[in-house]
Amino acid sequence: MTTVLAPSTSSTPPPPARPRRYDGVWRRGRIIALLAALTASLMLGHSLIPAGPGHLGSLVETFLPWTGLAVPLLLLCAAIRRSATATAAVLVPALVWCSLFGGRCLDKRAPGGDLTVVTHNVNEHNPHPARTARALAASGADVVALEELGDSTPVYERTLATGHPYHSVRGTVGLWSRYPLADTRTVDIAPWPRALRATVRTPEGPVAVYVAHLSSVRFTATSGFGTDARDAGAHRLAAALSTERLARTVVVGDFNGTTDDDALSVLTARLRSAQDEAGDGFGLSWPASFPLARIDHILVRGMEPRAAWTLPATDSDHLPVAASLRLSGGPCPRAEAETAAPPRCD
Repeated sequence: MTTVLAPSTSSTPPPPARPRRYDGVWRRGRIIALLAALTASLMLGHSLIPAGPGHLGSLVETFLPWTGLAVPLLLLCAAIRRSATATAAVLVPALVWCSLFGGRCLDKRAPGGDLTVVTHNVNEHNPHPARTARALAASGADVVALEELGDSTPVYERTLATGHPYHSVRGTVGLWSRYPLADTRTVDIAPWPRALRATVRTPEGPVAVYVAHLSSVRFTATSGFGTDARDAGAHRLAAALSTERLARTVVVGDFNGTTDDDALSVLTARLRSAQDEAGDGFGLSWPASFPLARIDHILVRGMEPRAAWTLPATDSDHLPVAASLRLSGGPCPRAEAETAAPPRCD
């Protein structure tokens, strides 16, 4: 007798499908993607950081371009994790950084200037002031502005006298010029003289030149980024500029802050940075041994920056910065709307 076995009604479930090879590429790296989003948010929303206790906003904005270093670091992490999600996310802060700072990386210098200005914080503890003065004298500048002069003022006066016979010193700041100076006075921005204003009588007409050294800032664990004195000085300097009658105005000096710092917008909103408009790169000026920020500035209105650059290091902890400005080639420029008195170019 032959026995026929009936087919079993129970079936063994098939083995689970193996995950697709590339599924993990998109699932990994979520923390990296989150960090990329936070980096982009910091770049875009830096002005929203509270300026309350500690002045954290000013500290971040002083070194804001350096946030771009997070991009290659995050990209490296994404590559190590082999995460497509993280790689795509890192492109966001990369694009944001390029939109904010990419233009500064270009060389925008051009010929055609007829007034060259140099400003330099020479450091009151400079061990070789005569050597620094000779380097500035050899720069070819028409106007040289110095900050933090101190006891070495006579050295700069003697060394710069040959090429710049006209000069004025007020406290710790001074101005030397190839062209005659007039209407020189101290500008009140601090308890002691740290700023001056003078009319430089150039062949193309008079130019108002302000030399300022805003108060230093310090970072401490207890008080944070101390900018109160600097910010107060910036407001006083802006108030002096609002009454300036000459349309062509140059403001130079050590501001102890960058043009990205909203706390200095009382100045940067009314004036144009020569470095931003006509420089090559970021033009970082401090500290001289390894520049991290541009806190030395040449700001203008009523004239066109044609080139801006940093000079070789001296024995100061700052680099000198220079700009070539065009005064000629057009009618008398109109003054800013905030100017209380009518502008004059005579």
